[in-house]
Amino acid sequence: MLKKRKKNSGGGAPEWMVTYSDMVTLLLTFFVLLYSFSNLDAEKFKTFLASFQGQGILSYSNAPFEEYASGPNFEASEKPLANEDSSILTLDTNTARTLAAVQNFIEEMGLEAEVTVRAEERGVALNIKDRILFDSGKAALKPEAKQILDPLAKLFGTIDQEIWVEGHTDNRPINTREYPTNWELSTARSSRVIRYFTENKGLDPGKFVAIGYGEYRPVAPNDSSENMQKNRRVVMIIRMPVNETEVNANE
Repeated sequence: MLKKRKKNSGGGAPEWMVTYSDMVTLLLTFFVLLYSFSNLDAEKFKTFLASFQGQGILSYSNAPFEEYASGPNFEASEKPLANEDSSILTLDTNTARTLAAVQNFIEEMGLEAEVTVRAEERGVALNIKDRILFDSGKAALKPEAKQILDPLAKLFGTIDQEIWVEGHTDNRPINTREYPTNWELSTARSSRVIRYFTENKGLDPGKFVAIGYGEYRPVAPNDSSENMQKNRRVVMIIRMPVNETEVNANE
């Protein structure tokens, strides 16, 4: 009669432990993959910031720039866009992303009623009605102006681009000791806005340009009070390089 051999109980790991070890190994591999993906995203983000001259618009906010730049207002690269004068404007990638980011920022700050944003060949323009900033015939900022300028100061403080601040008036003549013509009034208003950014908010004066157009760049005929109000405005333009020569000149 044959006797059954006893199973060798010495050496090796129990079967359940082998299965458990496989599961732990798979989990470890999974988390390593997650970590590598997170590093990849970070690298993409750094690359994007570098393409935007090392700074990200709205970096003071909790939301990353990419969220603003790819939000509902994002215009794809080289996408034709109707301009104010019905001409067709084609946006490059940087201008499109800047336009989208600024539009989303204005919406988040609740400034849509006071500030309109559009793309131009020169860059991204923010249009502010002058009645919000100044009294008629004056260039002193109204107390409530800081409710508009303070958020914009945070925005401008996070970008490297040059910013043009333009003053515009209607065609009603002015002849005071301080402002003999609308040239002086419009230039004084743009200069006063820049002084607020630089003196009150500590922004770099070297990035700003003050321009006064007087009554000579209207957006509507000066034939009604409503149209005159449209023409009285302050426009802030985030300058974007328009060609390779300008890009190289800024480097």
